[in-house]
Amino acid sequence: MQVRDGEVVKTEVEQASSRILEIMALKGKVTDAGAMTVRCTDYESDEEVYRARHPWSVYQVPVTAMAEAMDRLRDRLPRDGWEIVKDGVDDSPAKTPQIVAESKGKEYSVDLRLLDESKYGDASSLIEVTVVSACYRSK
Repeated sequence: MQVRDGEVVKTEVEQASSRILEIMALKGKVTDAGAMTVRCTDYESDEEVYRARHPWSVYQVPVTAMAEAMDRLRDRLPRDGWEIVKDGVDDSPAKTPQIVAESKGKEYSVDLRLLDESKYGDASSLIEVTVVSACYRSK
């Protein structure tokens, strides 16, 4: 496991998020509190192991445009060095469309979900994005 500077990892995760937003090419509103450092729960040891996590979403865009953005992601993520490891629906009762991809070196992963609330008469549809880093030991 790599020893990394947590601030550098957070910056890299935010840069990956920015690139994903560019690929989406949506003109909506974006939530963004910035990346955060969280304990990595994949390791059950006394050592301090972390990952950077950056959850955000795009909203106030027509659902049809969001579906087109998901198609762009399917096409462009592999060309941008990501491997799509899941492309289907999640295991929620709503069967939400989901794409999960990992960067080529598996340093980062992204989980993208299209939450279509329009079928329930709600205009608050969105694409939910979570970019996370691989686990690392802090410097």
